[in-house]
Amino acid sequence: MSTSEFKSLREGASFIVSHPAHIISLGFGMGLVSIAPGTFGTILAIPVYLLIADLFRSTAVILVLILMFAVGIWVCNVSGTSLRSHDSKIIVWDEVVGFCVVLFFTPPGIWWLLTAFILFRIFDIFKPYPINLIDQNLCNGLGVMLDDLVASFYTLLCLAFFKSILIPLWKII
Repeated sequence: MSTSEFKSLREGASFIVSHPAHIISLGFGMGLVSIAPGTFGTILAIPVYLLIADLFRSTAVILVLILMFAVGIWVCNVSGTSLRSHDSKIIVWDEVVGFCVVLFFTPPGIWWLLTAFILFRIFDIFKPYPINLIDQNLCNGLGVMLDDLVASFYTLLCLAFFKSILIPLWKII
């Protein structure tokens, strides 16, 4: 089942409230956006992360992110089973958690945020190695969550490269 298989918003809303796992895995409804639900799930990560960062100290934020990942394995598995598609486009909790991880390590500033957002979406959409292998071979909640965690890692590697190599090089030129 995919987004297009919901005949109406009411049918999608009915699915979400049919199980608590669906509420979380579908990003509190963001997964029902018909165009680019993963992008909207990634956008949802911004206020979610800001709330977490406001409520907790750095070490606690890490623990909350680990908890979100662990819960994500379960909720994505439950929803994927119900939808008969382990990584349905409407499951967006993996994007929320993955981008929250990126935001934890991203330097402050709108340009860093936009760069991180674009890079994360590129890695999540195109799934370069080994993301593609995880997506193809782990057809469960762990696979759904893990491929976005690797996309987070690739995003952070690029940001570190920009920060440590390109920006200092730009200042020299």
